[in-house]
Amino acid sequence: MAFKTQRLQFSGHSGATLSARLDLPNGPLRAYALFAHCFTCSKDLAAARRIAVELAREGIAVLRFDFTGLGSSEGEFASTNFSSNVADLLSAADYLRQHYEAPAVLIGHSLGGAAVLTVAGDIPEVRAIATIGAPADVGHVMKNFGASLDEIEKNGEADVDLAGRTFLVKRQFVEDTRAHRIKDAVAGLKRPLLVLHAPLDHTVGIENATEIFVAARHPKSFISLDKADHLLTDPEDAAFAGRIISEWLTRYLAADTPQATGPIEYVRVRETGEGSFRTLFRLAGIGCSPMNPKA
Repeated sequence: MAFKTQRLQFSGHSGATLSARLDLPNGPLRAYALFAHCFTCSKDLAAARRIAVELAREGIAVLRFDFTGLGSSEGEFASTNFSSNVADLLSAADYLRQHYEAPAVLIGHSLGGAAVLTVAGDIPEVRAIATIGAPADVGHVMKNFGASLDEIEKNGEADVDLAGRTFLVKRQFVEDTRAHRIKDAVAGLKRPLLVLHAPLDHTVGIENATEIFVAARHPKSFISLDKADHLLTDPEDAAFAGRIISEWLTRYLAADTPQATGPIEYVRVRETGEGSFRTLFRLAGIGCSPMNPKA
């Protein structure tokens, strides 16, 4: 199935304008999904795009966006934290709910996976959640700070080098991170969960997948992303993850139903003359005739 991508904007938790992309199938639409990117990444990470494309090809629209202060979104990264990411996800869900349809699926990569696990209980329309390389503890992200963590706690802030880019991280980020309990959120999900993780992930170890899986209640599933790295830099790994998620979702999403390709322009009703109560309805060229009841 072909797909198309729309450029969108919406207001995040602080009122900052967030940059987004909505990948839409050209054919029947099964559901809307919300995608949360990895820590200090963006919606345009190659893996995020490829996963969204695979889902769109299977009839699932995907909204991916840049968290406040990252990518093309407005805001100051230093003023954000894990809680603000969760709040941005709620803003994204509200945007979909108001302009399209509330997300039935949440997908999160790395720290984005922890965020969707946290926010799922606050989006009642969600029917399934999938995580990719997610940590079982939000505090795991602080391993990326190295020696800068001591400076942050001592001086209140520090510049941290992350994947060749420098970010100002403040103490409030660290304190907020320590306040969250991902496994408690997982235990209370009450929704189907798919955990995808690479055994060779050297950024977020495979033991995190084990902890998340054990904490979750059934129905739950695990898929090993053999030979993949944390960022799914191999296009085949990202495409595989997208296809697996799409196939897994077929069990939890309603079956495809015919949908109009545009607005209904007219409704025409006429009697057929074929018996009592026999009437033909025609909606924008689509005819349907109710059963003729017995007199």
